[in-house]
Amino acid sequence: MLQVYKHINGHLENNISLVAAEKGSWIHVVNPDSEDLQLVSMVTEIPTDVLKTALDTEERSHVELEDDYIFVVINIPILLEKDSYDTLPLGIFITEDFIITLCIEETDVMRAFTENKYPLFYTFKKTRFLFQILYRSATLFLRYLLQINRRTDDTESMLRHSMRNKDFFLLLELQKSLTYFTSALRSNGIVMERLMRLRRNAGLHHLLKMYEEDEDLLEDVIIENKQAIEMVEMYSNILMNMSDTFASIISNNLNIVMKFLASITIILAVPTIIFSFWGINVPLPFAHSPLGYLYVIGIACVFAVLAFLMLWRKDLF
Repeated sequence: MLQVYKHINGHLENNISLVAAEKGSWIHVVNPDSEDLQLVSMVTEIPTDVLKTALDTEERSHVELEDDYIFVVINIPILLEKDSYDTLPLGIFITEDFIITLCIEETDVMRAFTENKYPLFYTFKKTRFLFQILYRSATLFLRYLLQINRRTDDTESMLRHSMRNKDFFLLLELQKSLTYFTSALRSNGIVMERLMRLRRNAGLHHLLKMYEEDEDLLEDVIIENKQAIEMVEMYSNILMNMSDTFASIISNNLNIVMKFLASITIILAVPTIIFSFWGINVPLPFAHSPLGYLYVIGIACVFAVLAFLMLWRKDLF
């Protein structure tokens, strides 16, 4: 999908063709084919190979400075399915005329802008738009982290009553999500710090114009990102400790069950041995007594009770 947006008289227009894109337009590209990339390259004069870089799912966050454009890659959070989160690279190009965003799929981060639901968003304020994207990404990280925390609490409550494999697989999935978030937030933080330093670079003022409001916004983004890093580290520790705790509980429960079964085996072994003695084909006590069978049963029961009492006193039952 290839869409061009531009604010005209305060209204966001989205029925603009790429060929007719004017200065101050935002070119939004989602999962493009080779023809789309060639068309974007022709209009923006950004090499096709560079555009493809933003579509690499393994691309890490970084900033590239060129004479005609600034290339920023950040990793944004996505919800794959219920209780499963991941990150995806988002490429942002700032040229003298346009701002271009490229991603392999449509995300909640950019949906707020394509639907014009983000306050004080204007396509022609390219630097502020870049920082607004960063801010939207950081706040979405925080929202997903709160969802993970609530899901962790629910899983803990379920595990207290029933330790099912399904619940442990959920904990593993949440741990994986936090690992992805940790890596993305740290690399995004490096990008933000570098963008803050670029405000002093006079040679980039034609591409990256920072006003006081923009610097304040970027500082807010950095604070939000640091808060997200602290939260993800805290939740990771909680999940790790929870997994270790429940693993110890499972091991302890298994030991209790094995101890119980071993005690039952010992108690049942006592009458088995006595019955085996009376099965020997030699003269035995009570062999000719009409109540001999009951006597043997009684002896076996007495010894079984004695074995139970011994195990119970040693706290083995």
